Amino acid sequence: METSILLLFAGLLIGFIGTLIGAGGGFILVPLLLIFYPEFSPEVITAISMAVVCANAISGSVAYARSGRIDYKAGIKFALFTIPGSIAGVAIIEYISGKLFNALFGVLMLALSAYLILKKELKNDIQVSDSNNKKLIHHTIVDKSGEVYSYSYRELYGNLISIIVGFISPILGIGGGIIHVPAMTNWLKFPVHIATATSHFILAVMATVTVVTHIFNGSYDDPVVLKMVIFLALGVIPGAQIGAYYSHKLKSKTIIRALAVCLGLVGVRILLQSIR
Repeated sequence: METSILLLFAGLLIGFIGTLIGAGGGFILVPLLLIFYPEFSPEVITAISMAVVCANAISGSVAYARSGRIDYKAGIKFALFTIPGSIAGVAIIEYISGKLFNALFGVLMLALSAYLILKKELKNDIQVSDSNNKKLIHHTIVDKSGEVYSYSYRELYGNLISIIVGFISPILGIGGGIIHVPAMTNWLKFPVHIATATSHFILAVMATVTVVTHIFNGSYDDPVVLKMVIFLALGVIPGAQIGAYYSHKLKSKTIIRALAVCLGLVGVRILLQSIR
């Protein structure tokens, strides 16, 4: 009973923080599983994480849809490009050892954290669309509060990033938003609030494909694993709604800084564990 309550509270926290910064929450759950369940294989850890990320992403996407900040045109295309990588990633994870898994996860988290901290800050949250450049895709979104977001991006870059994210996410069990949000804001020049909402939508599609693949592989056949997924998901769903509600109340700089700090802390902890 105590374990079930702890899982519910953990899910609530994961859903809140993950949706708040558009990262899905896998970057929080995976370290917790590595620390408290060292007997679990990388395959089981990523299967649990991706199921919870899936519940979080779907719940968060519903909330973000109400705010009108999801770029569906970009989101659908990018989501489709994550699917082949997601299937391949699930197939590969069973061949990765625990220490290698920890090392890869830790290095990735530290690299992303350092990049976000050291990069130059975006001058404006709302990007100006370069409508004269025919090589770019130009979008304008007006959210439910009346805020206008006009921006331009290279679709090819977005597609390539999505392929990479789709492959890495099921291997590390982090969902992909932790990579997608920085990439969309810094390389594709999406406004931060549009990037977090759209990333969650992409994540919902990608995580669903990953979970279905894990189901066919029998990753959730163990009753203990299935119980963990259910209770974590029950906490994640309301947590995601709360996170989405508060996300638009935070400044873009605050969201990015929170993301960088979380990445750094997780990276150090897991990297140390990999070299023990």
